[in-house]
Amino acid sequence: MFDFLDLQRYDLFGAFWVTAQLAIFSAIGSLILGTILAGMRVSPVPLMRVFGTGYVNIVRNTPLTVIILFTSLGLFQTLGIAMGGDTFTETNFRLAVLGLTAYTAAFVCEALRSGINTVPVGQAEAARALGLSFTQVLRLVVLPQAFRSVVAPLANVLIALTKNTTVAAAIGVAEAALLMKTMIENEAQVFLIGGIFALGFILLTLPTGLLLGWVSKRVAVKR
Repeated sequence: MFDFLDLQRYDLFGAFWVTAQLAIFSAIGSLILGTILAGMRVSPVPLMRVFGTGYVNIVRNTPLTVIILFTSLGLFQTLGIAMGGDTFTETNFRLAVLGLTAYTAAFVCEALRSGINTVPVGQAEAARALGLSFTQVLRLVVLPQAFRSVVAPLANVLIALTKNTTVAAAIGVAEAALLMKTMIENEAQVFLIGGIFALGFILLTLPTGLLLGWVSKRVAVKR
């Protein structure tokens, strides 16, 4: 039944390794960018609030496929921005990470902003009364508590990010979805191939959900 699963012909593990790399690098980038955007959303500077709000509203309402295609057609092919990639494959991988990061950061920002809103205003006011700047208040008082209260929502965002890596196939990144498409075109085992790749994504996302769910309970802020 599984004669079609020729690992010498189809690099199944390599494809899922690319998917895992896309998810890991994009998660790191989106957490950093999303935190910066969340800080801008609650900033006392109007221009920063406008930029943060505009970014989130525009990106969240733009299909991920459009963003990924823009990184390839707009940044690379039109503007010549290769993200330091030496080969076409490496360039497409880095562009996919950029697109996934830009898209996911908007959702990280909103999740984190909801956590910021749970921090009592009095704590921030007390910190400002001690002479701390807005950046110091955010970094030392507000964000540590906000992160602790939104671990579960961030887990959902990261799980969605892992599944969204399949869109990278649109610009030729050799991840799991692209290999699945190739195998379905070459083999007459649609349901088996689909089941194998579905199981692969479950193995990638389920541990993330379980681990971050456990972390969420451990670090939850007691009110």
